[in-house]
Amino acid sequence: MLGGFAIILLFLFAGELIGCLGVPLPGNVIGMILLTAALALRLVKAAWIRPAAEFLVDNLSMLFVPAGVGVMAYFDVISRAWLPIALSVVVSTLVVIAFTGVVFERIAKVACRLRGGKS
Repeated sequence: MLGGFAIILLFLFAGELIGCLGVPLPGNVIGMILLTAALALRLVKAAWIRPAAEFLVDNLSMLFVPAGVGVMAYFDVISRAWLPIALSVVVSTLVVIAFTGVVFERIAKVACRLRGGKS
């Protein structure tokens, strides 16, 4: 399991380094993209990172504790600006859902064409 954590952290570190070069994405997202590409290209075997990934997923709720504490620490600020925050959460959620649907439809059409079916 320690080797799996090392691989995950290596990709996180690589993503952070690339993010420092001015790429307009957070380093952790870049690292996740790199890890996904390495898994897809079979440069990294899923079995190598599975125990560490399962441990992280099993304990995911603990990773939200600092964010919850931060919300409570700034509750007075949040309570003064609750309407803009609520509106931005609702609007951004709807935009993400719509964007995800559009991307899924386009990918499904391309995949269907590649399989020789009709779209």
